[in-house]
Amino acid sequence: MAGDVQGEARQRLSHRVDGNGVVADGSPARRLEEDAALLGRLLAAAAGPLHSDGQMPQVSEDDMGAGLGLLTGMRLSLDRLEAQAVMGARRQGMDWRQIARHQGLNSSQAASQRYQRLVTRLEEIRQGVR
Repeated sequence: MAGDVQGEARQRLSHRVDGNGVVADGSPARRLEEDAALLGRLLAAAAGPLHSDGQMPQVSEDDMGAGLGLLTGMRLSLDRLEAQAVMGARRQGMDWRQIARHQGLNSSQAASQRYQRLVTRLEEIRQGVR
């Protein structure tokens, strides 16, 4: 269900921004990159200069709604990617102190707690609790 909303938003913004409507399947990171680019172009268009007649740029309420809809999926994708990256770092032998440093956190405890909150949130989403 949420995937349909994301797909529709992606399709809408692909048409809106690119004009070709092609949505490439790929890795979660690639899809996130594409969604971020779509959202960035939409926001640039919305913040663009007024037309010569003084009218606002042609960005509809539906376009902005589609952009907002992408954010939920992007946040979930980022959470999944972060969890995978932390798990990969741990498998590579990094300790929590090293992970904390790379995440800009002050302690190994902060990194471990962040990861636990992330995993809990993802599991709640998977189970439909959130």
